[in-house]
Amino acid sequence: MNITEQKIINAIIYFVKNTKDCKKTKLFKLFYYLDFIHFKRYGLSVTGYDYITMPYGPVPSKLLDQFEKKEFPEEFKKNFSVEKITDDDDKYSFQILLKNKKADLEWFTPNELSLLKEVVEIFKEAPAKDIVEATHFRNTSWDKTVKTKGMGKQIDYFLALDEESTLTKEKIEERFRLQKELGG
Repeated sequence: MNITEQKIINAIIYFVKNTKDCKKTKLFKLFYYLDFIHFKRYGLSVTGYDYITMPYGPVPSKLLDQFEKKEFPEEFKKNFSVEKITDDDDKYSFQILLKNKKADLEWFTPNELSLLKEVVEIFKEAPAKDIVEATHFRNTSWDKTVKTKGMGKQIDYFLALDEESTLTKEKIEERFRLQKELGG
């Protein structure tokens, strides 16, 4: 198990434990904000996930695949399970059931940990539909990708950069390239 997988597992535990009604859709959006804000600030994603455009907003494609196939790495299975639940209208969602109730935050860098807490603070009480709506705002990375490429397409992390980004595009490109080369 590598460091990135440990971060993903512990972020799932932290998000589920510290936000209201954190099911699959909300979890995916929390990861999106964690990764894209961290990228904008520091030139690196936290999880290494690639995100695609879907009708309910940006989705980490690898994690979506794991949810749909119910095929999670063994280390994931040791810490949580996923249960498909159906409501009265035959709509379904995926409930995340924690086996390990405490996230190990030692895996995160100080900047990652600070942002993890910031994302939770912002979205703690927000229902998934509100977070989905926020990802659809004009000029978000999701919106730009849908307009130029369509649904089901990969979202370029570089679309998150704006005047608030503190690093140069060249520095971010270098960091991001290195992260991808190292498999993170």
